[in-house]
Amino acid sequence: MLGLPAQITVALFDLDGVLTSTATVHSDAWRRAFDAFLAERSAGAAGEDLRPFTERDYLDHVDGRPRLDGVRGFLASRGIAVDDTVVEAIAEAKNAEFLATLARDGVSAYPGSVRYLNAARAAGLRIAVVTSSKNGAAVLEAAGLTSFVEHRVDGNTIVDEHLRGKPAPDSYLRGAELMGVAPANAAVFEDAISGVQAGAAGRFGYVVGIDRVGGSQAENMTAAGADIVVTDLDALLPR
Repeated sequence: MLGLPAQITVALFDLDGVLTSTATVHSDAWRRAFDAFLAERSAGAAGEDLRPFTERDYLDHVDGRPRLDGVRGFLASRGIAVDDTVVEAIAEAKNAEFLATLARDGVSAYPGSVRYLNAARAAGLRIAVVTSSKNGAAVLEAAGLTSFVEHRVDGNTIVDEHLRGKPAPDSYLRGAELMGVAPANAAVFEDAISGVQAGAAGRFGYVVGIDRVGGSQAENMTAAGADIVVTDLDALLPR
């Protein structure tokens, strides 16, 4: 009834873009932080690409990854070399932008995701959240989703436990470990290519891609290892 193989007993959900609409907030915060940096660096070194940050940049280099990894990945794609102090400053600027928007506008959960969470809980499927964001607890609470979640692995866990970020499977493997199941008995739900890759690399029992982008995203998710791609979680429920 949940659109999952029979052996799945645990659902490991990414947060931003899967359960809540905060992926767009993250994307906008990254754009403002990177564009401010790029504008200040207008007289950059030879070979540096200082064009404004785009949605494609977000999807290819930042989406789903830990904050510092996202900064390094984007800058490398533009041929920009900086020290760790600059990387951390950009990451902090992004987080400040994100938190300001969160405080001003709040958080909304996708209605289809809430329907799926309710159906999952009613069916006895156990639920955890695995997110690269260090603001996972605040987002869950603001969206009214905390009561659904048995365990949370977030950006703080990744740092504290020295886990590799997505697309490495470490955070999802930790989520399965906390829930007491083998990866084969857990499903991964992701809206980021890096997260789909993490689910495939961890050999999880089922990897669900949630395409909130359109275009070639569904095709890219399938190529990255998604077993199924839907545009909303409630598409997995019986009609």
